[in-house]
Amino acid sequence: MDRTVAPPASPTDDRRRWIERGLEHLAWLLLLVALAVFSASIPGFSRADTLIGILDQSAATGILAAGLALVIIAGQIDLSGESVAGLAAMAAAMAFGTGGVGMGWTIDPAWLAVPATLAGAILIGALAGLVNGVLVVQARINPFIVTLGAYMVLRGVTLWISGGHRAAGLPAEILAVATGRALGLPIPAWILGAVFLAFGAVLRWTNFGRGLMQVGGDPQAAAHAGVRAGQLVVVAFALAGGLAALAGWLLLARATMATAYLGFGLLLPAFAAVAIGGVSLKGGAGRLSGVFAGVLLLGAIDAAIRLTGLPAETAQVAQAALVLAAVLLEPLKTTIRERLR
Repeated sequence: MDRTVAPPASPTDDRRRWIERGLEHLAWLLLLVALAVFSASIPGFSRADTLIGILDQSAATGILAAGLALVIIAGQIDLSGESVAGLAAMAAAMAFGTGGVGMGWTIDPAWLAVPATLAGAILIGALAGLVNGVLVVQARINPFIVTLGAYMVLRGVTLWISGGHRAAGLPAEILAVATGRALGLPIPAWILGAVFLAFGAVLRWTNFGRGLMQVGGDPQAAAHAGVRAGQLVVVAFALAGGLAALAGWLLLARATMATAYLGFGLLLPAFAAVAIGGVSLKGGAGRLSGVFAGVLLLGAIDAAIRLTGLPAETAQVAQAALVLAAVLLEPLKTTIRERLR
């Protein structure tokens, strides 16, 4: 039997492979460099409680970023996430809160307040995302306009239903989610990890995920291949809305109350994590593992800023700089990949 032996890889092929891997995992390389620099230069940064705190504090931002990444990979944009988070949180707090504008609903046994409020919040978020998706796909309205309008409308609805007042006095079972631990890690960190593992697998290993990539990369080719682009985009928006609501629910549990502006300022770091994580802003490319690294990088920068006593606004400057750098690097990475082929 004739057995053909493949020729050994040349040094050029090995170099090309390493460069490709470096570009693919750039966010992780940046994270490792940042952790090394901060650990060496900032006293207390490398302590276990600081690193665990980064995971804990990054949960809401990361979950919102995961949903945003799905929409961007599909070639769309969603600016409504933080308003969805605020509305979902306010609705849950008003229903079961006993202080402020809370209506003080009770449920027996008391622990059911957690799945009840969580399911209600996610449903609200998914419906908001569904409306966004339908307007984009069926009415053919620019997604920037649709989701910017949704951002304003949903924030207005939150103000209207709350009268601008807070809703507090939440059941202890809800608050325990933010403060509780399992196997030494905060529960929000476990939720963050579960979201990225689940949706990362969906994006990489399912027809839905591959379809999103096709739709975002080349809509016409996807249509010729029989991909139902409209349905996929609508589902992506609905998932993004549901994840934004989950992020809002976690913010509610951490803050112990809801205000009309809960979640305000959440969009910029989420968008930064997506851009840093290597998701193409043109659509059609990206992995949630990279977004996760971007989330952790931003969390590490926030922790470093707190430990060094710099103004909190410094974090926003760093986020904006990283987004700009990621946007500028995207065409450069494309050029490098083309030259390697």
